[in-house]
Amino acid sequence: MSMSDSDSSSQAGEYKSFRQITRDRLLQEMLRSSKTGDSKSTWKVLIMDKVTVKIMSYSCKMADITEEGVSLVEDIYRRRQPLPSMDAIYFIQPSKEKAFVFFSSPIPKELVNRIKNDTSVLPRIGALREMNLEYFAIDSQGFITDNERALEELFGENVENSRIYDACLNTMATRIATVFASLKEFPCVRYRAATDIDASTMTTFRDLVATKLAAAVWNCLIKYKTSIPNFPQTETCELLILDRSVDQIAPVIHEWTYDAMCHDLLNMEGNKYVHEVPSKTGDQPEQKEVLLEDHDPVWLELRHAHIADASERLHEKMTNFISKNKAAQIQHGSRDGSELSTRDLQKMVQALPQYSEQIDKLSLHVEIAGKINRIIRELELRELGQLEQDLVFGDAGTKEIINFLRTKQDATSENKLRLLMIYAAIYPEKFEGDKGLKLMQLARISSEDMNAVNNMRLLESNTKETSTGGFSLKFDIHKRKHAARKDRTGEEETWQLSRFYPMLEELIEKLCKGELPKNEYSCMNDPSPTVHGTTQGASIRTNQVPAAHSMRSKRTATWARPRSSDDGYSSDSVLRHASSDFKKMGQRIFVFIIGGATRSELRVCHKLTTKLKREIVLGSSSLDDPPQFITKLKLLTTQELSLDDLQI
Repeated sequence: MSMSDSDSSSQAGEYKSFRQITRDRLLQEMLRSSKTGDSKSTWKVLIMDKVTVKIMSYSCKMADITEEGVSLVEDIYRRRQPLPSMDAIYFIQPSKEKAFVFFSSPIPKELVNRIKNDTSVLPRIGALREMNLEYFAIDSQGFITDNERALEELFGENVENSRIYDACLNTMATRIATVFASLKEFPCVRYRAATDIDASTMTTFRDLVATKLAAAVWNCLIKYKTSIPNFPQTETCELLILDRSVDQIAPVIHEWTYDAMCHDLLNMEGNKYVHEVPSKTGDQPEQKEVLLEDHDPVWLELRHAHIADASERLHEKMTNFISKNKAAQIQHGSRDGSELSTRDLQKMVQALPQYSEQIDKLSLHVEIAGKINRIIRELELRELGQLEQDLVFGDAGTKEIINFLRTKQDATSENKLRLLMIYAAIYPEKFEGDKGLKLMQLARISSEDMNAVNNMRLLESNTKETSTGGFSLKFDIHKRKHAARKDRTGEEETWQLSRFYPMLEELIEKLCKGELPKNEYSCMNDPSPTVHGTTQGASIRTNQVPAAHSMRSKRTATWARPRSSDDGYSSDSVLRHASSDFKKMGQRIFVFIIGGATRSELRVCHKLTTKLKREIVLGSSSLDDPPQFITKLKLLTTQELSLDDLQI
């Protein structure tokens, strides 16, 4: 049995991005390697299970797979027609199911022995390999382990000594470890440690989640050091394991970037957006599904831009297209430079077939941005967003919350709930005893919705019993100003409502500078000097970091800014410099968040990659938008319900 072998650590010659390495391994190491001289036919059938088909779909397109000689993709659990004339490639999780067999994670010894002893199967196996690739690359710098119920299984009530708790942690650890097997990286493993604050606190299973996961990942990595050829023996990168308690505000606050607004406000299913297009027969408009993904250059450029910036850029793009294209000007007619409607754009597509793809893309995003801006106006989200950010930075408090709830009775239940959750994270004492009930009545939200606020206590480390028998969120033993964030110094004023930043940004910068407190963030291994010492990687981190632009703003900032500026971390900016920058990158930093990551945290990883000259890869059990996260929070104390049963 052979092991996969790809030279892809950040210390290797040619630097490849995280997702690029994943794609290359699937296409070249697995599919291309199965092309042998004695093959029965040119084409092969690829057989996968429900986990590996997701792994493949996140990293490769059907055209990529077909190009490697695969004509048919089958589900291993469905009855299928025998194809004796074709070779088969099996990419599956280790199981009793049995060709060319590639396992997504390490194979248990008992399963290897079973295959060896089965004389009817053994002669038919052309290859048996551990791919060690069981993660889902959702972004060029992001992956998930697809543990959608991790919040419930690890932080819910009665998780102590639960088999589900252990199974969730073990699956998560195995999948995280395969990231490092794929990239040939051996990390210095840091994790947020459980700490006893005082005698009245007790360490629970929930407090130990990050510690237990770090230990399980470490055990997998130690095995890789002896089982995978050319696996690094000393640290080549850093891994920081956190849980959702590190920042309970980021998952619910309104994030004002194009990507986040699309997923927050448009009820999208994953990355799928449904819109209407004119019928070719002249009948009723047809429904068309599009994927907002990296292959769309407009999406790639705008996804991390502020929604106001994205809207401006789209208008500029269309104006430039019309000014450079005479046929478009004729079609545009005598509108005298006024703004194009979606219907105008659709007419242009029909009149200019040679430009249909380009106008199609612009038309789609003009429609999406227009819909988002309309929702922002209808729901009065700018005023709500300002209050959210003022709360976070200590510029608003109880008075402003009560005033908002009294004067904005028509605000949606979801938005009022999200506001109360931010308030609870900063002013936990306001929810002790019957105080929370009074706020619930003022906000006119249901007791089911209020469970989401109350269940925040289960995510906070070192929960403390109070005299009323309830719980309080204990953030700090010292009295302090009620602010969850400090304004970032040295960051220029840009878009309004961009002041907020996730705590992850601060933690990554401290990790990069070697300033994370060791008593709060313990290390599984005693790192060699190459990780925190004065190596070339370290000099890149400290001496060659240019001043980066930020989307953070002061309260006085305007809704719009001069178009001449470059935010420094939008996708087009990153791509523009990628070819040269990646070659100068220092060691990779991986951050894994147990319990779900947010789009703002993924955006921060892209931003800091440019700023710190180190590729930052974000991993999590899932990627959650605010409605999903709130539903999962409700499940922490709700028995016998599924994610589909609860809606906010």
